[in-house]
Amino acid sequence: MGRLDGKRALISGTGGGIGRATALLCAREGAHVVGCDLHAATSAETVGLVRANGGRMDAVAPVDLASEEGARRWIEAAVALAGGLDILVNNASAIRFGAIDRLSFADWSFTIRNELDLVFLVTRAAWPYLVAGGGGSIVNVASISASRGAFFMPQNAHGAAKGGVLALTYQLVVEGGPHGIRVNAVSPAMTETPHTAPLLEDPDGPAARIAERAPLGRWGQPEDVAQAILFLASDESSHVSGANIPVDGGAAVVG
Repeated sequence: MGRLDGKRALISGTGGGIGRATALLCAREGAHVVGCDLHAATSAETVGLVRANGGRMDAVAPVDLASEEGARRWIEAAVALAGGLDILVNNASAIRFGAIDRLSFADWSFTIRNELDLVFLVTRAAWPYLVAGGGGSIVNVASISASRGAFFMPQNAHGAAKGGVLALTYQLVVEGGPHGIRVNAVSPAMTETPHTAPLLEDPDGPAARIAERAPLGRWGQPEDVAQAILFLASDESSHVSGANIPVDGGAAVVG
Protein backbone atom coordinates (compact mmCIF):
# COMPACT_ATOMS: atom_id res chain seq x y z
CA MET A 1 0.00 0.00 0.00
CA GLY A 2 1.35 3.39 -1.01
CA ARG A 3 0.71 6.59 0.90
CA LEU A 4 -0.97 8.13 -2.17
CA ASP A 5 -2.76 5.11 -3.61
CA GLY A 6 -5.63 6.21 -5.82
CA LYS A 7 -4.67 9.89 -5.70
CA ARG A 8 -4.34 12.13 -8.76
CA ALA A 9 -1.37 14.50 -8.25
CA LEU A 10 -0.66 17.48 -10.50
CA ILE A 11 2.91 18.72 -10.03
CA SER A 12 4.33 21.71 -11.90
CA GLY A 13 7.93 22.07 -12.98
CA THR A 14 8.73 18.36 -13.17
CA GLY A 15 11.63 18.68 -15.59
CA GLY A 16 14.24 18.51 -12.82
CA GLY A 17 15.19 19.36 -9.26
CA ILE A 18 12.45 19.43 -6.64
CA GLY A 19 9.70 18.84 -9.20
CA ARG A 20 11.33 15.70 -10.57
CA ALA A 21 12.06 14.33 -7.10
CA THR A 22 8.46 14.99 -6.04
CA ALA A 23 7.06 13.31 -9.14
CA LEU A 24 9.21 10.21 -8.59
CA LEU A 25 8.28 9.99 -4.91
CA CYS A 26 4.55 10.58 -5.36
CA ALA A 27 4.38 8.04 -8.18
CA ARG A 28 6.27 5.52 -6.07
CA GLU A 29 3.67 6.05 -3.35
CA GLY A 30 0.86 5.18 -5.74
CA ALA A 31 -0.29 8.48 -7.23
CA HIS A 32 -1.08 9.03 -10.89
CA VAL A 33 1.17 12.04 -11.51
CA VAL A 34 0.62 14.60 -14.24
CA GLY A 35 3.50 17.03 -14.56
CA CYS A 36 4.44 19.93 -16.79
CA ASP A 37 7.44 22.00 -17.70
CA LEU A 38 8.66 24.70 -20.03
CA HIS A 39 11.16 22.23 -21.46
CA ALA A 40 9.76 19.23 -23.31
CA ALA A 41 13.00 17.21 -23.26
CA THR A 42 13.57 17.27 -19.50
CA SER A 43 9.87 16.76 -18.90
CA ALA A 44 9.97 13.62 -21.02
CA GLU A 45 13.04 12.39 -19.09
CA THR A 46 11.10 12.57 -15.82
CA VAL A 47 8.14 10.72 -17.31
CA GLY A 48 10.54 8.03 -18.50
CA LEU A 49 12.14 7.70 -15.07
CA VAL A 50 8.78 7.34 -13.34
CA ARG A 51 7.51 4.76 -15.79
CA ALA A 52 10.78 2.81 -15.68
CA ASN A 53 10.27 2.49 -11.92
CA GLY A 54 6.75 1.16 -12.39
CA GLY A 55 4.96 4.42 -11.68
CA ARG A 56 2.21 6.17 -13.57
CA MET A 57 2.94 9.60 -15.01
CA ASP A 58 1.90 11.83 -17.88
CA ALA A 59 3.04 15.36 -18.63
CA VAL A 60 2.24 18.42 -20.70
CA ALA A 61 5.23 20.26 -22.17
CA PRO A 62 6.12 22.83 -23.15
CA VAL A 63 3.65 24.97 -21.26
CA ASP A 64 3.95 28.47 -19.81
CA LEU A 65 2.04 28.55 -16.53
CA ALA A 66 2.64 32.28 -16.11
CA SER A 67 -0.06 32.94 -18.71
CA GLU A 68 -3.77 32.46 -18.09
CA GLU A 69 -4.09 30.30 -21.18
CA GLY A 70 -1.10 28.14 -20.26
CA ALA A 71 -2.27 27.54 -16.68
CA ARG A 72 -5.80 26.70 -17.83
CA ARG A 73 -4.52 24.42 -20.60
CA TRP A 74 -2.32 22.41 -18.22
CA ILE A 75 -5.00 21.97 -15.58
CA GLU A 76 -7.66 20.94 -18.09
CA ALA A 77 -5.34 18.50 -19.85
CA ALA A 78 -4.02 17.09 -16.55
CA VAL A 79 -7.47 16.52 -15.09
CA ALA A 80 -8.51 14.75 -18.29
CA LEU A 81 -5.40 12.54 -18.25
CA ALA A 82 -5.70 11.63 -14.56
CA GLY A 83 -9.47 11.45 -14.40
CA GLY A 84 -9.67 14.04 -11.63
CA LEU A 85 -7.62 16.03 -9.15
CA ASP A 86 -6.72 15.33 -5.53
CA ILE A 87 -3.32 16.99 -5.08
CA LEU A 88 -1.81 20.15 -6.58
CA VAL A 89 1.87 20.94 -6.03
CA ASN A 90 2.81 24.46 -7.13
CA ASN A 91 6.53 24.00 -7.65
CA ALA A 92 7.37 25.67 -10.97
CA SER A 93 9.19 29.00 -10.89
CA ALA A 94 11.72 31.16 -12.68
CA ILE A 95 13.88 33.82 -11.02
CA ARG A 96 16.09 36.76 -11.91
CA PHE A 97 18.48 38.17 -9.33
CA GLY A 98 20.05 41.54 -8.75
CA ALA A 99 20.69 44.11 -6.03
CA ILE A 100 17.91 46.64 -5.51
CA ASP A 101 19.83 49.40 -7.31
CA ARG A 102 20.69 47.13 -10.24
CA LEU A 103 17.65 44.92 -10.76
CA SER A 104 15.56 46.20 -13.64
CA PHE A 105 11.81 46.53 -13.35
CA ALA A 106 11.55 44.01 -16.19
CA ASP A 107 13.51 41.44 -14.16
CA TRP A 108 11.48 42.21 -11.03
CA SER A 109 8.25 41.76 -12.99
CA PHE A 110 9.53 38.56 -14.60
CA THR A 111 10.20 37.05 -11.16
CA ILE A 112 6.87 38.12 -9.67
CA ARG A 113 5.06 36.75 -12.70
CA ASN A 114 6.88 33.41 -12.65
CA GLU A 115 6.88 32.85 -8.88
CA LEU A 116 3.67 34.46 -7.60
CA ASP A 117 1.30 35.14 -10.49
CA LEU A 118 1.96 31.60 -11.68
CA VAL A 119 0.77 30.11 -8.39
CA PHE A 120 -2.38 32.24 -8.48
CA LEU A 121 -3.19 31.32 -12.08
CA VAL A 122 -2.67 27.59 -11.63
CA THR A 123 -4.56 27.45 -8.33
CA ARG A 124 -7.44 29.48 -9.72
CA ALA A 125 -7.71 27.10 -12.68
CA ALA A 126 -7.58 24.03 -10.42
CA TRP A 127 -9.94 25.31 -7.72
CA PRO A 128 -13.28 24.35 -9.37
CA TYR A 129 -12.09 20.77 -9.83
CA LEU A 130 -11.03 20.49 -6.18
CA VAL A 131 -14.37 21.92 -5.03
CA ALA A 132 -16.33 19.60 -7.31
CA GLY A 133 -14.32 16.62 -6.06
CA GLY A 134 -15.05 17.35 -2.42
CA GLY A 135 -11.63 18.74 -1.51
CA GLY A 136 -7.98 17.90 -1.77
CA SER A 137 -4.51 19.11 -0.89
CA ILE A 138 -2.55 22.04 -2.32
CA VAL A 139 1.16 22.32 -1.48
CA ASN A 140 2.94 25.53 -2.45
CA VAL A 141 6.72 25.61 -2.68
CA ALA A 142 7.80 28.85 -1.00
CA SER A 143 11.29 29.65 0.35
CA ILE A 144 13.01 30.68 3.54
CA SER A 145 13.76 33.88 1.57
CA ALA A 146 10.09 34.73 2.14
CA SER A 147 10.84 35.48 5.78
CA ARG A 148 14.49 36.55 5.89
CA GLY A 149 17.22 38.06 3.74
CA ALA A 150 19.82 35.98 1.93
CA PHE A 151 23.41 36.69 2.92
CA PHE A 152 25.11 35.21 -0.15
CA MET A 153 23.23 36.94 -3.01
CA PRO A 154 20.51 39.59 -3.46
CA GLN A 155 17.07 37.97 -3.61
CA ASN A 156 14.69 40.91 -3.27
CA ALA A 157 12.29 39.89 -6.06
CA HIS A 158 12.48 36.20 -5.12
CA GLY A 159 11.82 36.92 -1.44
CA ALA A 160 8.94 39.26 -2.25
CA ALA A 161 7.35 36.72 -4.59
CA LYS A 162 7.68 33.84 -2.16
CA GLY A 163 6.39 36.04 0.66
CA GLY A 164 3.35 36.55 -1.52
CA VAL A 165 3.06 32.80 -2.00
CA LEU A 166 2.91 32.34 1.77
CA ALA A 167 0.30 35.09 2.16
CA LEU A 168 -1.78 33.51 -0.60
CA THR A 169 -1.40 30.12 1.09
CA TYR A 170 -2.85 31.43 4.34
CA GLN A 171 -5.80 33.11 2.64
CA LEU A 172 -6.59 29.97 0.65
CA VAL A 173 -6.69 27.99 3.91
CA VAL A 174 -9.70 30.08 4.90
CA GLU A 175 -11.37 29.96 1.49
CA GLY A 176 -10.71 26.26 1.01
CA GLY A 177 -11.71 24.94 4.41
CA PRO A 178 -15.46 24.81 3.77
CA HIS A 179 -14.78 22.78 0.63
CA GLY A 180 -12.41 20.31 2.26
CA ILE A 181 -9.38 21.86 0.55
CA ARG A 182 -6.20 21.91 2.64
CA VAL A 183 -3.47 24.39 1.68
CA ASN A 184 0.08 24.23 3.03
CA ALA A 185 3.59 25.28 2.07
CA VAL A 186 7.17 24.10 2.26
CA SER A 187 10.04 26.57 2.47
CA PRO A 188 13.37 25.18 1.30
CA ALA A 189 16.69 26.83 1.94
CA MET A 190 19.52 26.30 -0.54
CA THR A 191 18.77 23.05 -2.36
CA GLU A 192 21.10 21.40 -4.85
CA THR A 193 19.38 21.35 -8.24
CA PRO A 194 20.60 21.70 -11.83
CA HIS A 195 20.12 25.47 -11.45
CA THR A 196 22.02 25.87 -8.16
CA ALA A 197 24.75 23.28 -8.76
CA PRO A 198 27.13 25.73 -10.53
CA LEU A 199 26.98 28.08 -7.53
CA LEU A 200 27.60 25.26 -5.07
CA GLU A 201 30.44 23.82 -7.15
CA ASP A 202 32.25 27.15 -7.48
CA PRO A 203 35.39 26.91 -5.28
CA ASP A 204 35.20 30.66 -4.73
CA GLY A 205 31.45 30.61 -4.11
CA PRO A 206 29.37 30.60 -0.93
CA ALA A 207 28.91 26.83 -0.57
CA ALA A 208 31.01 26.47 2.59
CA ARG A 209 29.28 29.41 4.30
CA ILE A 210 25.85 28.07 3.35
CA ALA A 211 26.63 24.70 4.93
CA GLU A 212 28.15 26.33 8.02
CA ARG A 213 25.00 28.35 8.71
CA ALA A 214 22.80 25.23 8.80
CA PRO A 215 22.89 23.40 12.15
CA LEU A 216 22.71 20.10 10.27
CA GLY A 217 25.83 21.13 8.37
CA ARG A 218 24.68 20.72 4.78
CA TRP A 219 22.46 22.21 2.11
CA GLY A 220 19.37 20.39 0.95
CA GLN A 221 18.70 17.82 -1.73
CA PRO A 222 15.50 17.75 -3.84
CA GLU A 223 14.46 14.54 -2.08
CA ASP A 224 14.47 16.35 1.28
CA VAL A 225 11.84 18.77 0.00
CA ALA A 226 9.89 16.03 -1.77
CA GLN A 227 9.46 14.12 1.48
CA ALA A 228 7.92 17.16 3.18
CA ILE A 229 5.61 17.68 0.20
CA LEU A 230 4.57 14.03 0.33
CA PHE A 231 3.51 14.36 3.97
CA LEU A 232 1.41 17.45 3.27
CA ALA A 233 -0.12 15.87 0.18
CA SER A 234 -1.06 12.65 1.92
CA ASP A 235 -3.95 11.82 4.23
CA GLU A 236 -1.42 11.61 7.07
CA SER A 237 -1.80 15.39 7.31
CA SER A 238 -5.60 15.36 7.02
CA HIS A 239 -5.99 17.92 9.84
CA VAL A 240 -3.08 20.12 8.74
CA SER A 241 -3.88 23.30 6.82
CA GLY A 242 -1.93 26.54 6.94
CA ALA A 243 1.41 24.95 7.84
CA ASN A 244 4.69 26.18 6.42
CA ILE A 245 7.42 23.56 6.86
CA PRO A 246 11.00 24.87 6.61
CA VAL A 247 13.27 22.37 4.85
CA ASP A 248 16.50 24.10 5.68
CA GLY A 249 18.62 22.01 8.05
CA GLY A 250 17.61 24.31 10.89
CA ALA A 251 19.04 27.43 9.26
CA ALA A 252 15.95 29.59 9.83
CA VAL A 253 16.37 29.54 13.62
CA VAL A 254 20.01 30.62 13.63
CA GLY A 255 20.66 34.23 14.51
